[in-house]
Amino acid sequence: MSRRITLPADHVRQLPIDHQFTIPESYLDEMGHMNIRWYMALFNEGVGPFLQRIGLTDAYFAEKEGGVFALEQFLRYLAEVHVGETVTVRGRLLGRSAKRLHFMQFIVNETNNNVACIMEVLNSHANLHTRRTSLYPPHLQANIDALLAQHNQLDWAAPISGMIQP
Repeated sequence: MSRRITLPADHVRQLPIDHQFTIPESYLDEMGHMNIRWYMALFNEGVGPFLQRIGLTDAYFAEKEGGVFALEQFLRYLAEVHVGETVTVRGRLLGRSAKRLHFMQFIVNETNNNVACIMEVLNSHANLHTRRTSLYPPHLQANIDALLAQHNQLDWAAPISGMIQP
């Protein structure tokens, strides 16, 4: 059973914009709203800039040959998005272990001033040679901890689903 989420867009706007996009007509489905696959595409566009803030950059991926694997994702659709509306994607770090990150991404409909969709994610650092999860290096752990401390200072509770157990 799903709980009703009430999350003001102004709360989420305390987080930096990771991606901004105006919805084209090609994103609509038969029912006249944005198709599910485009929500995932928008979240995907936003995850790179979010992860760059902790040092998971293209240079890191190339030099260290480390990366990240998505382990679990949980989406909540809160409001429709229509053609011509502008959305932003923003991310919030929720927690970590030595190998994993637990975070949320939010699609905010800037046109209608609402949170349209939330994706809760569990991912893991990975050794790309062995294709296995691996520990975050110490310098990335320090960056993660700094961002986590910053996000823990926000004055609103993240709407954690309870479906992902980090």
